[in-house]
Amino acid sequence: MAENRSSTLKSLTTPRAAAAAGVAFAVLFGANLILIRSSLPEGAQPGSQWLDAASGKMKIAAILMPFAGISFLWFIGVVRDGLGRLEDRFFSTVFLGSGLLFLAMMFVTSAIGAGLSASNAALAHNTAGYTDVATFGQMVVLTLSKTYALRMAAVFMISLATIWLRTGLMPRWLVYVSYLLAVALLIASDVSMWLTLGFPVWVLIVSLLLLARAGVFDALREEHKL
Repeated sequence: MAENRSSTLKSLTTPRAAAAAGVAFAVLFGANLILIRSSLPEGAQPGSQWLDAASGKMKIAAILMPFAGISFLWFIGVVRDGLGRLEDRFFSTVFLGSGLLFLAMMFVTSAIGAGLSASNAALAHNTAGYTDVATFGQMVVLTLSKTYALRMAAVFMISLATIWLRTGLMPRWLVYVSYLLAVALLIASDVSMWLTLGFPVWVLIVSLLLLARAGVFDALREEHKL
């Protein structure tokens, strides 16, 4: 009896846990992206952004990123656990691998930004030589976030949407929206860094749906008790 009760409670609380982790990731990662993007305004001389007070935003982004990463890992783990016996090894491998690659690249992006900001403070007396390094760092940050990490996020969305399409675990409209947004990110990821915000918005939508379903499960449980 105790074992059956534990299994039932796990199946009921998992969607709520996934939703909480996804909402936390969406908020923290969205704030992280806004801080990074506002630190690299368009039209400014390459490398000059790291030499002003705005570079402090990168330090805040570096502080937020680990917490966003923890939330994203929890989101991946709980969503994958929810697939249960319906899990397809091929698509689950792509889903897990692309998610981890995306997260690793964003960690590197935040670390480089924080390192350049710290170097700016340490080498304030030698800005001439530092500008070249800052320019290189800025190009690495933009390339990692816009070209590589964003495309891994798109692969993450496509693989998960395909799993939902084949299992029917999520509504069809969400599957189609996921495909459209993922294709847009794959094709236009280099157009603007603001497009990266589409990924945390998508995670937020998925999390809210999971949270709503958790409420339905709770209502069914109360009705069953009655």
